Amino acid sequence: MTVALDEMRVLLVDDQELVRSGLRLILRRRDGFFVVGECSDGDEVPAALEAAGGVDVVVMDLRMKRVDGIEATRRLRASGPRPPVLALTTFDDDELLAGVLRAGAVGYVLKDSPAEDLIRAVRAVAMGEAWLDPAVTGRVLTTYREAAADRPALPSGVLTPREMDVLTAVARGLTDAEIAGTLGISASTVEAHFERVCAKLRLRDRAAAIVYAFDHGLVAPGTAPAPIGPDSLRFSVLGPLRAWRGPNLLDLGPVRQQALLAALVLRAGETVSPGELLDGVWGLEPPGTGGRVVPVYVHRLRKCLRGAGERREDSVIGSDRGGYRFAGERARLDVTELTDRIAEAAIAARGSDPAAAVDAYDGALALFHGEPLAGLPGPFVEGERVRLTERRLTLVQEKAVLQLKLGRTDDVVHELSALLAVYPHREPLAVLLMRALHGGGRRADALAVHRRMRERLRADLEVEPGAELDRELRVVLSSDRGPA
Repeated sequence: MTVALDEMRVLLVDDQELVRSGLRLILRRRDGFFVVGECSDGDEVPAALEAAGGVDVVVMDLRMKRVDGIEATRRLRASGPRPPVLALTTFDDDELLAGVLRAGAVGYVLKDSPAEDLIRAVRAVAMGEAWLDPAVTGRVLTTYREAAADRPALPSGVLTPREMDVLTAVARGLTDAEIAGTLGISASTVEAHFERVCAKLRLRDRAAAIVYAFDHGLVAPGTAPAPIGPDSLRFSVLGPLRAWRGPNLLDLGPVRQQALLAALVLRAGETVSPGELLDGVWGLEPPGTGGRVVPVYVHRLRKCLRGAGERREDSVIGSDRGGYRFAGERARLDVTELTDRIAEAAIAARGSDPAAAVDAYDGALALFHGEPLAGLPGPFVEGERVRLTERRLTLVQEKAVLQLKLGRTDDVVHELSALLAVYPHREPLAVLLMRALHGGGRRADALAVHRRMRERLRADLEVEPGAELDRELRVVLSSDRGPA
């Protein structure tokens, strides 16, 4: 059943008032959420559900004093049809997290995730989908402790070899885009294989698939995401800056050192002078040591990025008389893969294959794992963060246009509602959301989107809606004025 924008009823369960207050600020009623109740412990949940008279999502903390999130979730599932549970976790909750998934939670989100991720997670769970935060999935798998002897054997002959590959990759925490790149198939093919895996094994969602894979010994404790080569180097900037040498996640040092690395990685093939690096990382507040810190950080980065048997002169960070140069051709960068997938989408769109273009856009957007370069300081990173975020929003808009051509209005409503809550002044998102709601027969909701956008623009920016938004309003108003 589709949940209306103004009917998404949420129950908050967390023993910290400060956390609940923050959740209330994010899950605002004007954005389609209604917090119907709050609990400070898991034992209060049954009574709160009865008092609420209807809940779409339970947002559940894991660590509570009397009844924790695992037991509270287990009790809910054992008591019959109940609203889905979205678990709240921090990076040290991995062992509890595996337990709450086995107890029946349909997903989890990090407490320090961007507001957009929480909004999308709550919406996804309310719409009957699973939500797994890729930033923590891999850690859950490495801390899951169950003796191998206690695991039942996987039924033989049930899955094809390719389906086994997909299930194993999902269990290792890879996204569809990463699985596609590793196996050399498209993201849509990965999705089709996974749907067959779930049907054959009677798994409800991705969370259940991860637990199943561990229960049956497909992935052992300590297993990392599948490497793209035995000693390959790869970087991710479309989220927190991360680097891997083969299967091993590398320690990149303090945040300023990471910001310096980002300044080189995002200008791969260019020689960047020490002065440019100093200005880009420290801005108007240079360190007390001045420019001497730059070669120190470069030396440390070369050391942590070095492969087995690699000499100093072979480092991926080279140097010449003008400064330092990152050899992008010797590493895999997610921004390079992003460009490739965008090009694939453009080719499909020009070839009048909107479905394939949407799949390519999905693959591109799946490369983002939260805010680009999250937590890193400096003018250069801030500029790149804005640029990459804008690129992501543009991709969402371009994909939405194609989805509307295909009649996939529900998909557009789901994604754009979450984004518009985080970017409340972005009129192109509002235009497309109005178009999707109107196309889906929800005229009143489309008008409400325009009203909320107009109120925000006037209150926050003291401006009126633009021509495109008003034009969409006229289209909606000129339609059948019967019940929406």
